[in-house]
Amino acid sequence: MISRDGHLESIRRRLRGSPVVALLGARQVGKSTLAHELAKSTRSECTFFDLENPRDAARLTDPMLALEDLRGLVIIDEVQHAPELFRVLRVLADRPRRPSHFLVLGSASPELLRQTSETLAGRIAFHELPGLSVSEASPRHFNRLWTRGGFPRSFLARSDRESIEWRRDFARTFLERDVPQLGVTIAAPTLRRFWTMLAHYHGQIWNASEFARSFGVSDTTVARYLDVLVGTFMVRRLPPWSANVKKRQVKAPKLFLRDSGMLHALLELGSRRDVEGHPKLGASWEGFLLEELVKHLGAEPEQCYFWATHGGAELDLLVVHGRRRLGFEFKRTSAPTVTRSMRSAMADLELSNLDVVHAGKDTFALARDVRAVAAGRLTVDVAPLVARRRGRKVAEAS
Repeated sequence: MISRDGHLESIRRRLRGSPVVALLGARQVGKSTLAHELAKSTRSECTFFDLENPRDAARLTDPMLALEDLRGLVIIDEVQHAPELFRVLRVLADRPRRPSHFLVLGSASPELLRQTSETLAGRIAFHELPGLSVSEASPRHFNRLWTRGGFPRSFLARSDRESIEWRRDFARTFLERDVPQLGVTIAAPTLRRFWTMLAHYHGQIWNASEFARSFGVSDTTVARYLDVLVGTFMVRRLPPWSANVKKRQVKAPKLFLRDSGMLHALLELGSRRDVEGHPKLGASWEGFLLEELVKHLGAEPEQCYFWATHGGAELDLLVVHGRRRLGFEFKRTSAPTVTRSMRSAMADLELSNLDVVHAGKDTFALARDVRAVAAGRLTVDVAPLVARRRGRKVAEAS
């Protein structure tokens, strides 16, 4: 089993501060496994409900009766099957002395997020569980993680063939069973075709009109398709940053499939050799490293952007953290250089620093406040935002 201690500690911290914590993430990403690990390590009483288990679902038919007398940690898995629970959790969360804390697990949907945020406002904290990261899987497995993606069963499969077969089966189950259970009525073949089309547009600017023409529907309809895949953690919609500069800037978001393994499965790329011979090689590598950086930095979605102008200047990832603006470029080369576009981004965006993540083995300075960072050393050479925050506090205290 791969240790995910960082996520465990984050959940514990949120439980200390909030009566209810929602652990959200894609199906099969490891939420239940992590919850069981948390249950084993807790010193208090722990009660576990799985709403896909008919017996547990029956126990929660009257949720107030089932939950009111419980003490310690109460874990409710697949909470999207019982949205009426949120009203009961609000009452239980407001009790004096808080005899119990609740950890609810679910695959996100816009409706689920809306219900929890409205019903449990001020009482709930969220933690997203992404796929495995390089630091969790070990840097020596960098290329396997890139090829197979971060779903634990895909990554740990005995062969590339077994891995891609698991991903194909996952995609089928996700579309035919999981999406309808979230209340989405889009036909599985339609959403599969849309998802596959997105794979071919991975890393590009979203053009709703182009997709709408391909499907023979309206722009708002394809936007709804996109919302489903974003809301279930399958797609990242990276918004554009608008700077106060005298240049025409791109205003549409970029789209990335969040899991590189699912991208490769939809493109029918079963091995690293297949990936390296495909036209989407560069985009695949960029998307994989973008996700790794977001995980490692601990950046929230509202802190992450890209920037581009119609004149050609661009920045692959901009992370805005307080007054700091951190820039990142992804170059699949072992000899990166400072380009005119990078200089423009440094000046126009007033970046604190710019890291060019490359395929070589060494990290070195390229110019003032510009570094070439080896992709295999991201977790060593790029400090997470939490570490920066702690570092400032230490400096201020001294």
